[in-house]
Amino acid sequence: MKITAIKTTVVNARLRNWIFVRVETEQPGLYGLGEATLEFQTQAVTGAITDLSPLILGEDPRNIEHIWQVLFRHPFFKRGIVTMSALSGIDQALHDIKAKEYGVPLWQLLGGLVRKKLRMYDHLGGGDSNAVYNDTAATSFAERAAKSREDGFSAVKILAVPKSAPLDGYAALKEAETLMAAARKGAGDAMDIMVDLHGRTSAAMAIQYAKVLEPYRPFFIEEPCQPEDVAGIARVARSTSVPIAAGERLTHRSEFLPLLERDAIAVAQPDVCHAGGLTETRRISALCDTFGVAMAPHNPLGPIATMVNIHLGFATPNFLIQEVMRSDVPWRNDIVTGGSEIISGYVLPPEGKGIGVEIDFKAAAKHPFAEVKPVQWYHADGSVADW
Repeated sequence: MKITAIKTTVVNARLRNWIFVRVETEQPGLYGLGEATLEFQTQAVTGAITDLSPLILGEDPRNIEHIWQVLFRHPFFKRGIVTMSALSGIDQALHDIKAKEYGVPLWQLLGGLVRKKLRMYDHLGGGDSNAVYNDTAATSFAERAAKSREDGFSAVKILAVPKSAPLDGYAALKEAETLMAAARKGAGDAMDIMVDLHGRTSAAMAIQYAKVLEPYRPFFIEEPCQPEDVAGIARVARSTSVPIAAGERLTHRSEFLPLLERDAIAVAQPDVCHAGGLTETRRISALCDTFGVAMAPHNPLGPIATMVNIHLGFATPNFLIQEVMRSDVPWRNDIVTGGSEIISGYVLPPEGKGIGVEIDFKAAAKHPFAEVKPVQWYHADGSVADW
C-alpha cells in the first residue's frame, strides 16, 4: 500500500480555522483523516503540510513510526509549532488508515480499553468564544457554570484571571476571586472547576492569584505563567496546594521533561494537534506516567481532534479528564459526522472503524477559510500583554 496524496480542508470556526488533513492511498476508498488546527497560523500549517508531503508520497502508510521519523528528522530544522502541527495532522490520519484496514476502532490499535467510560469537561457557554473570553460578569459565570452542571458535566473550566501586569494590585486579585466565587456558586460543591491563567502573568503574580483561588478548591490551575518559564511554574507549584497543569504549547517529550524533573506539574496537557500527533503524545504520556503525572490533553479545537483525543483517552492509563468545546460554533456537528455523544459528562468507547468520523464537504464549503486576527492585548501603559 502507498500514500498517493495528502490534502487539506480548512473550515472557519470563528475564533480559529479548523485544518483537516486527508491522507489518501492507492487502495480504493481507504484514506485517513486527522486535524492540524493551529490558531492564527492556518496558512503556515497548510503550507507546511504541502512542504512535508513529498517526503512521504509513495511510502506505506502503515509504517507510522518510520514516517514520523522522516517527517521529524529529514526537514533538518526540527520541531517548531507550525511543523509539528502539520506532522500531527498527518500522523493522526495514518493511524486512522491503519485502524480502518484492520477494521477496528482506533483505541483498539492503541492497545485496547483501559476504562469503560471517559470523563469530559465543559467550558462556560459550552465553549462559545464570547462566553469563554469576553464575558467577565459574575452573574454570567454563575449561570453558565450552573448550565454545564445541568447538562450533566461534573467539571468545567473558567478564565477567571483578568488581563494582568507582571505585578498587579488588589483590584485584579479581587476580580479573580469574585469570578471564581460566582462559578463555584453556580457549579455547586460537587463540581470540579479548572482555572486557566492562560500564561497571562508572572510567577510572582500567579502565586498571589493561587492564594485567592485556593479557598474555592480549583481542580487545577492551568498555565500559571509562560510555558518557557519552567522555574516560574515550579515556584508556583511549590507555593500552593492547588495542582498545576501545563503543556498545551509544548511540542515534544523533551520539552515536558524539565517540568517533570522539577516537579512543576501534576497534570500534563499536550495537544495531539501540536505535540507530534498520537505517536509523540503517547510517548509524552508514558514519560509523564513515570513521574506520576496525569494526562488532561488540551483540546479547544475541532471535532476530529476531539475524537482522536477520546480514542487516546480510552487507551491511556494515566488519563485524567478530556477538554471539549462542544458549542464553539452552531454548525460544529454539521461538518463532521460520527462523533461520540456526551452523556452525563462521559463518553463511551467509539465503535466505528478508525477514528470513526467523516467530513461533510458540502457543509464544510459553507464555512471557508477566513482571516482570524490574533487577540491583541495591551497593558494600561500601552506595552504588549500576553493573551
